[in-house]
Amino acid sequence: MESLPFPKYLLFATLFSLCADSIAQYEQERDVLYALKHTFSDPFLNDNWNGLQCYENTSYWHGIQCINGRVTAILLENRGLSGKPTADSFVVLSELISVVFKNNSLSGNIMDFSFNLKLKHIDLSENMFDGPIPRSLLELELLESLQLQENNLSGTIPEFDQESLTSFNVSNNKISGPIPGTRTLKSFGFASYFNNGPDMCDSSSSSSCHFSDEHKARDSKRKSIATLVMVLVIIGLVTVILLLILYIKKSRRIKNLMKSYPFEEKVDLKLEDEEKKLVFMADEAGCFDLNDLLKASAEGLGKGVCGHTYKATVEDGKPIVVKHLRELKPFSNEEFMKLVRRIADQKHPNLLPLMAYYYSKDEKLFVYRYVKNGNLFNRLHGGRRSRDRIRFSWGSRLTVAQSVAQALEYLHLNSNHSQDTVPHGNLKSSNILLDDDDTFLVSDHGLASFMTLPMAAQLMVSYKSPEYQSSKRVSRKSDVWSYGCLLLELLTGRVSVHSAPLGINGVDLYKWVQRAVREEWISEIFDTEISVEKNAGPGMMKLFEFALRCCDESPEKRPEMTEIVREIDGI
Repeated sequence: MESLPFPKYLLFATLFSLCADSIAQYEQERDVLYALKHTFSDPFLNDNWNGLQCYENTSYWHGIQCINGRVTAILLENRGLSGKPTADSFVVLSELISVVFKNNSLSGNIMDFSFNLKLKHIDLSENMFDGPIPRSLLELELLESLQLQENNLSGTIPEFDQESLTSFNVSNNKISGPIPGTRTLKSFGFASYFNNGPDMCDSSSSSSCHFSDEHKARDSKRKSIATLVMVLVIIGLVTVILLLILYIKKSRRIKNLMKSYPFEEKVDLKLEDEEKKLVFMADEAGCFDLNDLLKASAEGLGKGVCGHTYKATVEDGKPIVVKHLRELKPFSNEEFMKLVRRIADQKHPNLLPLMAYYYSKDEKLFVYRYVKNGNLFNRLHGGRRSRDRIRFSWGSRLTVAQSVAQALEYLHLNSNHSQDTVPHGNLKSSNILLDDDDTFLVSDHGLASFMTLPMAAQLMVSYKSPEYQSSKRVSRKSDVWSYGCLLLELLTGRVSVHSAPLGINGVDLYKWVQRAVREEWISEIFDTEISVEKNAGPGMMKLFEFALRCCDESPEKRPEMTEIVREIDGI
């Protein structure tokens, strides 16, 4: 048997050695992160920091960033973390560039950074670290920012003299002794050292207390400017108050003068009567008026995209829902009524119809009938651990998918034909209502056209789509993306981060299922309430594959709503 030629053997051995080293480094970094997770004992990180921490330039662990499969950043700001990281917490993370633990409750001594020579940014501010500032930081020749303020650090400041260091803060600690006179530390002003031990900067010599006359003059000038601005603000406020008082007095004088003219008073009353009119839609019974509505007992249901929503019970005992509209574009009466008529004309068995509206210069209301069986979000996620929970079956979820698709198809076919519009704009599980006869109704349609762009971008689901994040544009396909996210929520039983109510955490379902497919744990994707059903598997897989098409990052690759309805009917 012939032996391998020496050069090829050497190449094979070298590649094998590099591969083994890479795997070993990866496992060592994972072990270090697991140790940190154990130190923090945070429920969210316990659930999230599992599986592969790095895949090429991507990490699915919260707060972790990677390049070429190596950890380059740990960013855990404002997480409420506690515990005492050990001195060697980062020893094997040789590719680390950024460490941010700002605003947590971490304690103990600061970690040893001797082995992290690529570090550029360190932010450990607003914690409870104590002990001295480690001298290992002096070895970081690439360090650009060091934020250690608001801890319990003691001892003296090391002789930092890295030319790269442009941001430095050790204020609000217990540091003592003179400040080293290095060129780097001299470049930082008083704010970087404020509120430390009483003997810091206690010498008059420039070598131990480097705050120069230039710094003092600059601080004095800033204080003078701040004082001047404060005086001008006070003068401005007093002026506004005086003008307001004069305006009120003048208005009262005019009103008293007009009372002597009956004709003018009659005109005002007529206008007031017109403004207080509650306008009902053509096919809705007007069995109450605005006065009945104002006298009705009200119960807050929450804050929607356009303002607060209330449940009111009028005198005949019939409950209704009132949306108190806020954050709207400026409208004339004619413009507002045109948009209202457009919503009223959209009639479909799976759309919640508008019952009535009220318009005045200062107040705008929408009135709907009350749907007492709640919304899809509560039906899907509520009472998960309760024995009284009624199982949400695969058949019922498929009915939701079909009903919502038909409603969206109707909106897409019967609204503005421009591709740069979003017929719904805010499709999410909390906007799908459960009617008495097991009918699912889509609500909040048409509100996008009433809102200013900044408010829509902040509050509406379609504006969280990939195309808006990249190019600040939405279209009909943004509704399709929202629908795909809804399908994934129905299939997984998990809360979507894009549509989660205020105060409830969610996950990016599209990225989560992509990871599940890539790592081949597809069996864990589907909600256990439906995965145990006989004969449900094929339909679930078809709907899952179709949901991924709807969530494609490229709008052009997403299907039209007409195709979606056809596919859902086929399932």
